Amino acid sequence: MNRELLEEQLAELPLYIYDFIDPQELEFNGRIRWICEHECPMYGKSWACPPGVGSVESCRGKCLGFENCLMISTIAEVADITDINETLATRPEHEAVTNQVGELMRQLGAEPYILSTEACAICERCAILDGEPCRFPERMHPCVESHGINVVPVLEERGLEFQFGANVVTWISLLFF
Repeated sequence: MNRELLEEQLAELPLYIYDFIDPQELEFNGRIRWICEHECPMYGKSWACPPGVGSVESCRGKCLGFENCLMISTIAEVADITDINETLATRPEHEAVTNQVGELMRQLGAEPYILSTEACAICERCAILDGEPCRFPERMHPCVESHGINVVPVLEERGLEFQFGANVVTWISLLFF
């Protein structure tokens, strides 16, 4: 894949940041997954969420099987960060950008494995609930947290700002290739 050409194209997208990272730099932690299991209403209801994505160890193995990772981020401003509906309403824009980046990578010869922000909302009812395989695995992107990934240490180590105050939402996707 021509990284220079990809970077030229990334510069034209509404990204707050992007950075190429070594997957080995990522922290995989079962405590991140604990949040999915105990606080997320989507746990067990989507192939994009645990336990459908596999164990943290199997997710770690899959991600570390790639040589490279592109981290992308978008930000959105909301009137009230405590209003979860308003905050979540900004997510589709990030998902659209994530899909654009994935398509750019495919056009340049890479086959990215994409982790994003979704619990997946492609189907009205996820096939996992009927014991069937995912209907659209090529379109479904598990969320970063479902894999037990804590991106904060990488952001802090690289000096990448990710907390902007009371009313800014930061979305992050990881595209392994």
